[in-house]
Amino acid sequence: MTLHFIAKDPETNGDHCPTIWFDDVAQEFVVQGWKADAELQAKCLESGPIPENEAVVRLPARMNDALREALGVAAAAPVR
Repeated sequence: MTLHFIAKDPETNGDHCPTIWFDDVAQEFVVQGWKADAELQAKCLESGPIPENEAVVRLPARMNDALREALGVAAAAPVR
């Protein structure tokens, strides 16, 4: 696994903050975010089940530049 750090939430103190990485071997985005509360999970369940090995997380909109950067890193990665 080659995990490329992209960014942390710019408005946090460095602890307990949303973060984005890109794994160029698995070709996956890795996201750390705030856990969804029961109300948000219930709303998401309206679209379908959430498997046990998946989670709903939240990222603040202020991370839009980090998301764009992650997309750019993914686009530049060799595709298999």
